[in-house]
This record gives sequence, C-alpha cells and structure tokens, in this order.
Amino acid sequence: MEPRIKILKAKKLIGYRLKMSLTNNKTGQLWGSFAPKIKDIKNKLSNEKISMQVYDTLYHTNFNPNNEFEKWATVEVADFKNVPNNMETFTLSGGAYAVFDYKGLSNDCSIFFQYIFMTWLPNSEYQLDNRPHFEVLGEKYKNNDPNSEEEIWIPIKKK
Repeated sequence: MEPRIKILKAKKLIGYRLKMSLTNNKTGQLWGSFAPKIKDIKNKLSNEKISMQVYDTLYHTNFNPNNEFEKWATVEVADFKNVPNNMETFTLSGGAYAVFDYKGLSNDCSIFFQYIFMTWLPNSEYQLDNRPHFEVLGEKYKNNDPNSEEEIWIPIKKK
C-alpha cells in the first residue's frame, strides 16, 4: 500500500458543501443533492468527481469523530464563469500529495485510513500538511460496489 507522491497544480472546483462529522456523516445527502446538478456545469474538465474534506488546523491533532469538518462534492472546471445557481467555488491550492489507490466499499475504508495515518505517515519522511484532503472518483468508481476504485489524496510535506 505504498502511495505515489505527486505534486498537484491548483485546481478550480465547483460544487456543494456541508458541515458534518464522522459520527454525523451527511455524505450521501451531499452527493444526492449535487449529482443530479452536475449536468448544469458547462465547463467541466473531465467526468471525474472530487470528494473533498476541509479540516481545521487541529482536527487531526485532537482527533475526535464528533469534530466537524467541511465536506465538498465537486467537479474540476476550467474557470469560474457561469457558476450554476446555489453552487459554490473553491480553489484547491497545489502542493505535494500522497496518492493511495483504494478498492472496495466506501463504508469499509476506515481501516485503510487508519493504516495511512497510524502506520504509513509516521514511518514515512512526510508529515500531514494543512490543506484539503480529497478523493478522485473516476471511471472505476461505483457507489456501494465492492469492486469500486478511487484515489485518496493526502496533503503532505517533508518532516
């Protein structure tokens, strides 16, 4: 489960966001409201969807599953012209990311994330950087399917 280290260029994203916690997970509600509206976004760069989490600075230091964070359901766009009504924009800053390939049900990924944060990261030459985390849901992503595949992007910087 070794990641690829990639340098991301800034991305322009359009989508919806909700405040939630791991214990009060509203991901289904968020994507349920956003997915039917994707067709209204005219300047998408691909068919990939980006599920993004924005955490406050101390979220991972004082981890508690009840702590809230901002979750976004988005797509990447060429520019912010013609943003559909009720949608918001977000500029994802560039930087280094550890990219993990995950295969399986979204509900089963807690063990995978535990490996990333409790095993891989402490034993790597990197530390967590305070930038958004995200998953790329591409062609092989299938909601609620054990054969679903996605990329998990974790922001990192050298120790």
